[in-house]
Amino acid sequence: MTTNSSATHIEKFFIATCKLPYCKINREEFLTKQLNGKVGNEKLADVLENGTINAGIPIDILNKLADGTIKNETLRATSLSSLAGIPGGLGMLATVPGDLVQFYTHVMRVAQKLAYIYGHKEINLDDAEQSELMIFLAVMFGIDCTVNTLAKLIAANSTKISTRIVSKPLTKYAIYNISKKVLKWVGINLTKKSFGGFFGKLIPIVGGAVSGVITYLTFPTMAKRLSKELSKIVAMSPEELEKIAIEADIVSADFEPTEK
Repeated sequence: MTTNSSATHIEKFFIATCKLPYCKINREEFLTKQLNGKVGNEKLADVLENGTINAGIPIDILNKLADGTIKNETLRATSLSSLAGIPGGLGMLATVPGDLVQFYTHVMRVAQKLAYIYGHKEINLDDAEQSELMIFLAVMFGIDCTVNTLAKLIAANSTKISTRIVSKPLTKYAIYNISKKVLKWVGINLTKKSFGGFFGKLIPIVGGAVSGVITYLTFPTMAKRLSKELSKIVAMSPEELEKIAIEADIVSADFEPTEK
């Protein structure tokens, strides 16, 4: 398998996984369920329209919601029951281990949930915004140089940021560029180390299948990495956000993924 074909393969894998009905998280339904009984109807309406940060939901509440979400999705990730909902016709998914598909479905699910908890707008998995999801996944992978980009992406949803940042949002090209290079990075590593070797670091495969026990240990580590960064970002001052946004512009202009 060549480098280019590996990158193409993994890209198609992610795209196909995003098309699974189970993968998509409905932002309004999720936030309503999470905040039911914790805030009044007026505050909930504000959250749904403007996001948790703009609505003034305290960070300690958001962190508790994130912790609970990670625990819940971890338990789901260790079960094969979600595979029953995979529709036919997705040939790409048939070329990789079923529980690897399941694992990444849950990775994408928890990434969306954490993004919504910390104030992000609706993520459209069927459009270019799928590339935004790759930035979340890159942080979960521990790929260096993506945290600043994540900060600017999240800052775009917050009223705390200055006019200067608002006037210079992270461009779609920058998001696309980072997304493609992250996918290429994954593809190259798959080529060098094969599925078993590469995912031995992220998702150890035992006998061609992902061990439920190791999934239980690996999945929350990835999710907590993203949750930690999101929590830090939304707690930043406008000045801190402005500084990191400028750094993100430099990084995204010539982004090359590097493992931490």
